[in-house]
Amino acid sequence: MAENAVKTRKKRRVRFKALAIVELLVIAGLGAALAWECLIKEKVTDEKAVAVVAQTEDPQVRARAVIEKEETLYQLDGKKILIHDSTYGEIFMPVFADVPVSTLDMDSVVTRNGYSFYKENGEVTSFAGVDVSEYQGDIDWQQVKSAGIDFAMIRVGYRSYGGGVITLDERFADNLKGANEAGIKTGVYFFSQAISTDEAIEEADAVLDAIAPYDITYPVVYDWEIIYDDSARTDSMTVEMLADCCISFCERVRSAGYTPMIYQNKGTSMFKLDLPRLTDYDFWLAEYNDEPSYYYEYKMWQYASDGTVPGISGEVDMNLCFKDYSQ
Repeated sequence: MAENAVKTRKKRRVRFKALAIVELLVIAGLGAALAWECLIKEKVTDEKAVAVVAQTEDPQVRARAVIEKEETLYQLDGKKILIHDSTYGEIFMPVFADVPVSTLDMDSVVTRNGYSFYKENGEVTSFAGVDVSEYQGDIDWQQVKSAGIDFAMIRVGYRSYGGGVITLDERFADNLKGANEAGIKTGVYFFSQAISTDEAIEEADAVLDAIAPYDITYPVVYDWEIIYDDSARTDSMTVEMLADCCISFCERVRSAGYTPMIYQNKGTSMFKLDLPRLTDYDFWLAEYNDEPSYYYEYKMWQYASDGTVPGISGEVDMNLCFKDYSQ
């Protein structure tokens, strides 16, 4: 009986060793397969990244943006921005170290007859502009030009904040044609309610197709806004996705040979935009004051929404541009 028990134990040990070897072989096989799959995925990802970069070199190709996300640093020297809030009163935000600061001297802003100008060494160096949509109706662009307006930002269209439908502005073609014929430089903007990068690209493509027949010398602008007085599809938009949408739209525009720009008011810019990720694009500031208090750099300033200009019925947005985009 003892001898049989010993033989039985030996057989069990042999069986266990065989099972262990089989398990090791199976694990090794699975590990090799997983490593091979990762290698293939990495190769495909690299090939796609190279392809996107190559496309951006050709202005005729509409490229999808390569979106990079990096951590940014605040100033460590104690600089801060003071903002007045209806709930908390005066609040402060630390300054971003890697976002360009405005160098404009707002003491050089002069307002005369409802128009604002920016002077350097006694000379006007800014350009006067309006932005319009179908709400302004028929516009006499020759009168607008005679009134001293240098450029016009014209709405191409919008995405509805309820159903998310892209709609072209009923008067964008007439406005572009009329302004250009009057000798007014033109740029365009699109009112976005995108909630994904694919939607932002769809909006950019709609704009690019619409403006192809026209001479656009000023920027093509991404105007994403918060809807304050109603529920909207963008109510739960994250900071990260908003920045992704800005980049996707702007890079699509840039790859088609135009100058991209982002429009935003001061509050949304400070609280919602991830500014360090958007420094590659010029900024159009909306702040209705005698002089702006926005800390960071901007190339265009919308200073009033109730301006009056001969040739335009009713009130119109007034703008200053500090850069000659027509050059």
